[in-house]
Amino acid sequence: MKILQLCRKFPYPLKDGESIAVTYLAKAYRSLGCELTLLSFNTIKHYFEVEKLPTSFDHYEQIETVYLDNYPEPIGAFLNLFSKKSYHITRFTVQEFADKLQRLLRANDFDFVQMESVYFAPYIPLIRRFSTAKIVMRAHNVEFEIWERVAKNTSLWPKKWYLNHLVKKLRRYEVEQLGNYDLLLAMTAKDLAYFRKLGFQGQGMVVPIGLQLDNYPIQQAVTFSTSISFIGSLDWVPNQEGLSWFIQEVWPDLRKKIPALELHIAGRNTPDWIFAKAGNGIVVHGEVSDAKAFLRKHPVTVVPLFSGSGMRVKILEGMALGRVVVTTTLGMEGIDALANESIVIANERTQFIDAISAVFKDAEKAKCMMQLARELVEREYNNQRIAALVFEAFEAL
Repeated sequence: MKILQLCRKFPYPLKDGESIAVTYLAKAYRSLGCELTLLSFNTIKHYFEVEKLPTSFDHYEQIETVYLDNYPEPIGAFLNLFSKKSYHITRFTVQEFADKLQRLLRANDFDFVQMESVYFAPYIPLIRRFSTAKIVMRAHNVEFEIWERVAKNTSLWPKKWYLNHLVKKLRRYEVEQLGNYDLLLAMTAKDLAYFRKLGFQGQGMVVPIGLQLDNYPIQQAVTFSTSISFIGSLDWVPNQEGLSWFIQEVWPDLRKKIPALELHIAGRNTPDWIFAKAGNGIVVHGEVSDAKAFLRKHPVTVVPLFSGSGMRVKILEGMALGRVVVTTTLGMEGIDALANESIVIANERTQFIDAISAVFKDAEKAKCMMQLARELVEREYNNQRIAALVFEAFEAL
């Protein structure tokens, strides 16, 4: 089985949820005997020198990239006000990418083209023209829903109006494309149900993110340092919003309750305003070389998420490493865990304070929760098991 995978950013290093989700499923495909080719944008925002790939990144037969400056341009954003096209989508519609895609389709007899985002939908006519491959959309989230929630949480009126304007066009485009896929892979049951509600009538299945668990060895002895962590891509608006809320609304009173407590923050592309928050027990690390080592140092990891869509890989990673994860109902989306058994749910200021305080008051209960979290990931979010289910769907097609 030959698969061409299209990615909107190069899926290495494995420091963000999208790269982890793309890479672990691709590795599992390879272990099942599939031949994989990668065509990816290599964006200025997440640029990687492909020549520096480690030898362990060996699951692709061929890798092709197209450089893309994907920072929004003020002039382009303004002119898009007068266009019916989605600004989110047009930024990824690039002739060089289309040319490379056409060459790959002509040179290979692919069975499947797996698009890792709706941003590749403009290339569907080209794929249909030069290939008989089935088109698989792997929807990491409902894209317009992310921006819908961001707009809802925006207080500045001009920005709110502009975001709502963009969301309207992105929504229309995303819905229009639902009839063009041979198979839709949704990260969560909620997302698949929403796509159905929006009009999707084709073949779809829920394919959660899976981890390669031998990369997440569990700690036998847990040291309860008085510290909590936050880690995530800090150029992603929902992460910025959630962290800002936590620092302003939760941290002052939480530190009064536990004076020795420290909050350690890490993430790619950390903006200056987050570095400026250092002090009063807050330590800002910026990008760390080893996210797993960072998570292991702190018994609790917080994910205060109030906008976004899809699954949060950092929550799965925290659970796989045996951390206590405290997140919102939204953050838990797509993770089949029981609240207060293998994960802690908090949606309000006082709930976060009480939940985190409880962990440090009852270490034995926390250790039990850590063990149950690991067991859940082993049972439900193993990338080999998940890839095998997708492989069956591919064979049926």
